[in-house]
Amino acid sequence: MHNWRIKLSLFLTYFMFAILLNSVGTVILQVIRNYDLTHTQAAILEAFKDLSIAGVSFVVASFLPRLGFKKSMIAGLALVTLAAVAQPIFPSFLASKLMFMATGVAFAFVKVSVFATLGLITSDRREHASTMNLLEGTFMLGVLTGGVLFGRFVEGLGPKDSAWLNVYWVLAGLCTLTILILATTRIDESKARAETPTRLADDFLGMIKLVAEPVAYVFILSVFIYVLIEQGIGSWLPTFNKEVLGMPADMSIKTGAVIYPLAIAVGRLSAGAVMSRFSWYAVLNVCIVLMAGLMLLVLPLAANIQPQAHMSWATAPVAAFVLPLIGLFMAPIYPAINSAVLSALPTRSHAAMTGLIVIFSALGGTTGSLITGRVFGAFGGQTAFYLLLIPIGGILITLYFFRRATLRAAEAQAA
Repeated sequence: MHNWRIKLSLFLTYFMFAILLNSVGTVILQVIRNYDLTHTQAAILEAFKDLSIAGVSFVVASFLPRLGFKKSMIAGLALVTLAAVAQPIFPSFLASKLMFMATGVAFAFVKVSVFATLGLITSDRREHASTMNLLEGTFMLGVLTGGVLFGRFVEGLGPKDSAWLNVYWVLAGLCTLTILILATTRIDESKARAETPTRLADDFLGMIKLVAEPVAYVFILSVFIYVLIEQGIGSWLPTFNKEVLGMPADMSIKTGAVIYPLAIAVGRLSAGAVMSRFSWYAVLNVCIVLMAGLMLLVLPLAANIQPQAHMSWATAPVAAFVLPLIGLFMAPIYPAINSAVLSALPTRSHAAMTGLIVIFSALGGTTGSLITGRVFGAFGGQTAFYLLLIPIGGILITLYFFRRATLRAAEAQAA
């Protein structure tokens, strides 16, 4: 495989951050039990993570090419390694908050660097789209691995037992191994730097000016809508299962935390092969139509389900197994549009564009979860999920204009 060692180091780095970023739910549960916190107090861990990602991405994305992508990734991994080691040594809620702050700060460096490096090591749009899907598929496998790993360390412990923090020794070891692989991998970053020296302020203004480019603002709208859909479903699927389908709490969580991310992982890994042979635009149109079709098929099945006294997996409603499969069709959209916008821009603009990707992905995810939650509370789960058909139709429209903008941008770049 061309550049296989670089790709391996990028995939491992992304895999590690998938585990760390998506451990927040488990850690919230554990700090409530270990430190006698309220739900409101523990919920601040999410803010420490997300606000760190968005804020640091906004500040650092434009000048990472000066620092170097490889150095940035190593620095990010080193930071979370130190934070992970501190967890079992200084067990406290403060240590958990600092852990997620460090993870958010480090991920801002890492995601920008990983995405920008992909532009350096792929030879054409199809290879870029294929590799991006494999990368995002690896991320989802990390999410699943993290759930299993944390689950093994939490299993069987009492409410005040801090032995679960030993999971961070394993994570620190894996991060160290990833640093060693990355440090011994050669990456040529010369194409990512400006041809003539520029001031740091100019680099930052260049990122802001990107928003005014047609390809950028249509992309931003597309990625915002996509993440709104993904987060709206992902955040509220367990509640939908419990309140609409009448499933027990543990089964509701498992379908949302296992089947849904597994479907996204399989979809992205499969799309890596598909994108190498077919146009991303054609593939995404098919996926969006299938998403809408699955929603229209499943939601009527969820109507008027009678609660069971002792529900098991054998007697669970069909909708509980089919609805999470929307992740299969949803999966290729995010990596494909990221790949398309990066491929349409000069390599030196990839870091700044990735900063915008991170910022508006975070905003879209927060918005999707809030809107779906409000509608869920006011009108019920079925109405909330039916209304997601509106942004699904919206992204079909924005992708049409996005494709036109990427073609124009690519033509301008080639001229």
